[in-house]
Amino acid sequence: MKDWIKRALTKKIQQRATETIDIPPNEKLVYGVKFAIAMTIILSALEIAHMAILGKWNSEIFAAITGLSGTVMGISVGQKT
Repeated sequence: MKDWIKRALTKKIQQRATETIDIPPNEKLVYGVKFAIAMTIILSALEIAHMAILGKWNSEIFAAITGLSGTVMGISVGQKT
């Protein structure tokens, strides 16, 4: 599987009608986005387990999930512009 995160964060600039320049993202940015996505998945699993075992909603875990998801979306939108 190709690195879809790196492709998603690659900036494309149209220089001429037939020429496109691809500017790859910094590797630290790619690793940071991968880490944030992995943490979002882990926290989502933790929230599901918390609800299944205790039958209660934990707003702190949901706030962490929301924060990480917003960070990933903000990075991907900010990197493209």
